[in-house]
Amino acid sequence: MSKTDPGEYRITADVDVSDIDLDQEEFIYRGEQLTEARAEELAAEALRNARAKNLIPGRKSLSGDGSHSPTVQYRVPADLRDRAQQLAERTGLTVSKIGRLALEEYLERHAS
Repeated sequence: MSKTDPGEYRITADVDVSDIDLDQEEFIYRGEQLTEARAEELAAEALRNARAKNLIPGRKSLSGDGSHSPTVQYRVPADLRDRAQQLAERTGLTVSKIGRLALEEYLERHAS
């Protein structure tokens, strides 16, 4: 059996999508009848695996322990944003990374 690339799946207007009651209708998954309880287990397992691999949207945890990294947002003048973007393009860093480095440097200078 060949596997289809999930990126090739398309749900178009002519496709009928509906929920079924797995405890009432027969649906075979990997050789076993899929029940509502088993579907819940599989969904929970898939979510655990995604989180373990840090496949949640966004970048990997900055804390290194797999937890979500907190977000800090602030507004800047357009010229400062443009300068940060230019530096990011020159150095291969992201504007976020430059901001983290700048904040770390500032906090170290003012730690006392």
